[in-house]
Amino acid sequence: MIIVLLLIMSIWPMSMKAQGMPVYDNTNFISLAKSLIESAKQTSQLLQTVNFLKQQKERIEQVNTVIKQLNAVKALYKNNQQLYDLIQNDLHDILNSPYIKPEEVIRVSESFDAVIDKSLEDLDFVSQILSSNLLKMTDAERAIFLKEKEEESKEMVVEVILKTKRYKDIIAFRDFQDRINTRETNY
Repeated sequence: MIIVLLLIMSIWPMSMKAQGMPVYDNTNFISLAKSLIESAKQTSQLLQTVNFLKQQKERIEQVNTVIKQLNAVKALYKNNQQLYDLIQNDLHDILNSPYIKPEEVIRVSESFDAVIDKSLEDLDFVSQILSSNLLKMTDAERAIFLKEKEEESKEMVVEVILKTKRYKDIIAFRDFQDRINTRETNY
C-alpha cells in the first residue's frame, strides 16, 4: 500500500502546480499610500472650497438685502416726491378755485397737511433707523420694515389722488351748478 501511494504521488505532481508563498509587491503598496495621501489633499481642498463658497453665499445675501433696502428707500423717496408734487400742484388749483368756500379752505389745507406731516415723519424715522442701530434690527428685518414703509407711502399717494379727485369733482359740480343757475332762459 505504501508503494501504491508513492506511485500515485510520483505521477500526480506532474499535473499539479504548487501555490507557493505569497509575494507582496512593495511598489503597489507605496502607490496605494500615495493615492490615499493625494485624495486626502483633494478632500481638504474641497472642504476649503465649500467653506469659501459658503462665505461667498453669505456675502451675496448681505449684498442682496442691502440692495433691497436701497430699492425700498429709493421707492419711498420717489413716492414721497410724487406725493409732494401732487399736493403742491393740485392743492394750489383747488384752493384758488372760486367754488371752494372760505371755510373749506382751512379744512382742505389741514387734510393735505396731515398727509405731508405723516410722510415727513416716516422719512425721518426711516432715516434714523438706517443711520443708527437703535432697534437692533437685522438686515432682513430692516428690509421688511422699509418695504412696509414703501407700501404705506404708496397708500398715501393713492389717498392724495383720491382726495384731489374728490375736491375736483366738487369744484366741477359747483361749476356746473353755477352755470345752470346763471344761464339765460329763452321761453
